[in-house]
Amino acid sequence: MFPIRSNEPDYALLKDPACQSHNRYGQSIETVPAGHALRDQSLNINGDTSIGANPNRYKQHGFFFNADNCIACHACESACSEKNDVPAHLAFRSVGFVEGGTYPNYQRLNISMACNHCDDPVCLKGCPTRAYTKFAEYGAVLQDPDICFGCGYCTWVCPYNAPQLDPVKGEVSKCNMCVDRLEVGLKPACVAACLGQALDFGVIENIPQGNTQAKVEIPGFPRTDITHPNIRFQQTRVTQRDMVRVDSTALKYHRDDATGRFAPELDPKHGFKRQWNLKKLLGSHENAHIVFTLSVQAVMGAFLFLVLGGWLSVMPVVEYAASAVWLPTLGVMLALMSFGLFRLNMHLGKPQRFYRGFNNWRLSPVSREIAGVSLFFVGLAGFSFFNLFPGFPFAGWLKPVSAAAGLLGLGVGGYYMIKLYRIPARPFWNHWHTDAAFVGTAFSLGGLLLALLALVVGVLTPKLASLLAASVGFGLALEAVGLLAHARALKSAHSEGAASFYEQTTTYGYPYWLRNGLLGLSLLLALAVVVVGNALLFIPLTLTALTAAIIGRALFYVLVIPTTMPGAFFWRNRGFEEHARKTGLAAMPQVGVVMDSH
Repeated sequence: MFPIRSNEPDYALLKDPACQSHNRYGQSIETVPAGHALRDQSLNINGDTSIGANPNRYKQHGFFFNADNCIACHACESACSEKNDVPAHLAFRSVGFVEGGTYPNYQRLNISMACNHCDDPVCLKGCPTRAYTKFAEYGAVLQDPDICFGCGYCTWVCPYNAPQLDPVKGEVSKCNMCVDRLEVGLKPACVAACLGQALDFGVIENIPQGNTQAKVEIPGFPRTDITHPNIRFQQTRVTQRDMVRVDSTALKYHRDDATGRFAPELDPKHGFKRQWNLKKLLGSHENAHIVFTLSVQAVMGAFLFLVLGGWLSVMPVVEYAASAVWLPTLGVMLALMSFGLFRLNMHLGKPQRFYRGFNNWRLSPVSREIAGVSLFFVGLAGFSFFNLFPGFPFAGWLKPVSAAAGLLGLGVGGYYMIKLYRIPARPFWNHWHTDAAFVGTAFSLGGLLLALLALVVGVLTPKLASLLAASVGFGLALEAVGLLAHARALKSAHSEGAASFYEQTTTYGYPYWLRNGLLGLSLLLALAVVVVGNALLFIPLTLTALTAAIIGRALFYVLVIPTTMPGAFFWRNRGFEEHARKTGLAAMPQVGVVMDSH
């Protein structure tokens, strides 16, 4: 740690002579009680074993932002980036703004935001590698990039866009509260650099000298109930009823005059023209997740059908298991699972560190999904092996044990595959249509997989065809009902979900309706197979259902809009980032955008 300078200005020094005992959420501001084992330990910053003398070392600290004073000079950004050696395409602290009104009654509200070191940090709970720790010292939520393997899940769950996934290094990093400065009695670098006294820092709920308010919300700041962030605001100037984002996100913030609170609403700034944008849709950064979820869910559905059908002595399934298609089916299922897992693993920033995904199974739905899917894969592999080698010692009881392990892994992995997407910070996903889509895909694609293999080998009997078509039809119907409910909910939503629905019906309007039409046609074809038992109908059914599934899953990933902070014209603006990559501006480091490489 660096010693404090003798001429350090007064405004850069920590000083909280008196503190409250609890914050407004009822949480104790004292992070650990006196005499606790976590007290009086060194943070070992740069190998320094000394302990800070701050009397409030074990109290929750946080930022204070005076929106009346911020002039958007970006000095806080520069100071943070310089101190932490942050590359140009990332920023632990960033300044965005919203604006409202028209000339001459025009208003602009600037917002400077970094990590809020929340009482309930969802990044810590979500991270599968346990790269996050909430320290007793200052209540700081710190993250270790060396432990991170670059899955980016913390960037999904954080409502404030605090964790930054570096596409170059393939790892996440974020604001560290400048704990090294706190240890020697200094405020964070961003606060010390603020020109207009808009930023301050200290024990949470303490109102800095010269200020009168300690709000938890201002226009553009996402909801606080998810994590209870440790930041307070002052904004005494009356704003317009509607404050608009200047980035490409189709949102504005509308004031409820009864409560004075601002809520996000749709701002159709791009018009209502339908477009295709197939390159953007199918060239998504999340294509690995599309491959993984569709392939694994298809195999899970097929496995469930075969194992339960065999245990319940369903005659078409028993005949399937006794036919020439049985072993090839198990081989294809293993190949699909392996391909899906490989694509997902190679999507990581550090794929060689994949084993760290098991580190946080006590808290992280990602770790639990990985554990469940891995157990399912082991069960499937064992079940396949003992079917291929029935004379193997103890195969008679190891085969049902493998099947049971596979079913257990299917249940756990399938549940947490859904659970990890039910994120409050991503309203488009946080709806039961996600459950319906994933379960429906298992039934529909799983049934299609078995039907196609049986058709190729020539063992697809009318009874088996009807049974598999019923599974496909059920899955398609379940997904369709979920999509209808989802669309109805989003149309009237006061959240980022309304903007997602807008993008769905405009930017990706034609693929959206193509998917819906193919889904309806697939449902009719499945019904026709059930009624007439014509196995050849599975050929067009596969084409329509698989195309609908791929388009639908691509829409699922590309349309999600998180509850994030407003950007500016050229910074934290998704539209500008796409423009920079398309035109080659991203080749210039000073633009702050890099080409997708992760």
